[in-house]
Amino acid sequence: MKLKHWSELTIPNVINAPLGAFLAVSPWLLGFSTAETATWSAGLVGALACLIALAGLARPQQWQTWASLVVGLWAAVAPWALGFAGETNAAWCHLTVGLTTVVVAAFALFWIYSNPRKLAH
Repeated sequence: MKLKHWSELTIPNVINAPLGAFLAVSPWLLGFSTAETATWSAGLVGALACLIALAGLARPQQWQTWASLVVGLWAAVAPWALGFAGETNAAWCHLTVGLTTVVVAAFALFWIYSNPRKLAH
């Protein structure tokens, strides 16, 4: 479903793009680059989150908000799902970025669905 008035979805993408970029480079910034699984997770999930947000800035559509929500949920559970929860910096980074992305996406979805006239018919 395409949005008629997309400018309101710019803010979530402006927030989520740097969050994804931060997650992608966090292994080197936060010192967990030797934890292979955590590094791969941060790089892939962060790059995906950033690309979704950048696509949303270029041509906002509702699917990008849902995709950000899913990627954020995955980032938040990845430390336990992939077994690197013991790597404190990696786990906290994934959890923080993931939950922040989820909250931003949830607010955007709430706004979309509480203002149905913003959706194209």
